[in-house]
Amino acid sequence: MKIYDYNGKKNISGEKIRQARVKKRLTQDDLAAKMQIEGIIIERNSISRIESGARFVPDYELPVFSRVLNVSIEWLLSPEE
Repeated sequence: MKIYDYNGKKNISGEKIRQARVKKRLTQDDLAAKMQIEGIIIERNSISRIESGARFVPDYELPVFSRVLNVSIEWLLSPEE
């Protein structure tokens, strides 16, 4: 399966995920652990790659990121401000 880039990145939510994580004062390890508690098997390295735009974010992960970070899916998918 070929995953396409959009403006040089594999996702549009990575920067928003990073912003919300930092605002909540979570490390990448903390966020990975919270995602795992919610049933998403993800490692710190994957969080790093998502935030940098190097990893695709599947649709089933977005609602969990939204819930764990206490932000809306719409905000995660909105253009950067």
